[in-house]
Amino acid sequence: MKLTWLGHACFMLESKENRLVLDPFAGVPGLRDVDTEAEQVLCSHDHFDHHYLAGVKLHEGGASPFAVSTVATFHDAQGGALRGSNTVHILSAERCTVVHLGDLGHRLTEAQAEPLRNCDVLLLPVGGTYTIDAEQAAETVRQLQPRVVIPMHYRAGAVGFANLGGVEPLAAALPDWDVRRYAGSSLDVTAETDAQIALLQPLCKV
Repeated sequence: MKLTWLGHACFMLESKENRLVLDPFAGVPGLRDVDTEAEQVLCSHDHFDHHYLAGVKLHEGGASPFAVSTVATFHDAQGGALRGSNTVHILSAERCTVVHLGDLGHRLTEAQAEPLRNCDVLLLPVGGTYTIDAEQAAETVRQLQPRVVIPMHYRAGAVGFANLGGVEPLAAALPDWDVRRYAGSSLDVTAETDAQIALLQPLCKV
């Protein structure tokens, strides 16, 4: 399965010539608005930086290779009172399971965590303010025990909202993890991919 980070919390997953886009965005500093094509699009919630459906041209495809399930969570630590609900997506194809946490804003309960444990890839918000911060993200990694972690929804230089934190504190909070910085935006994931924190480059960077 090929994963491409478009930027912010948006990823494209590709399997068997089928493309699935998660959380397309508009209006994120340092990034071009999403403008792509796919057979499916899924959103964790309806805020402008996660629900830019106009940025994804949908095509008719055959049977989707992706099995999709969800876990209901919140966008904040007050049961959604501040920012509403958030949907975690679990996607499986090619013997790999990918969990996209969306704008998770709180520590997961055991009931929420159970179906997310031991996934192959965890797409993890780390920037704080609107989501969990790097310290809480590290706790989430320890709770879920994924094989590959791909951080998202953080500030890097001029890219991302100014009130978000960076990704560096996550690596510091997980000193036993192998941190790999990639020059590109994509990662091919198989059942044999090494455990790592994979730092990708946003495809839609201005």
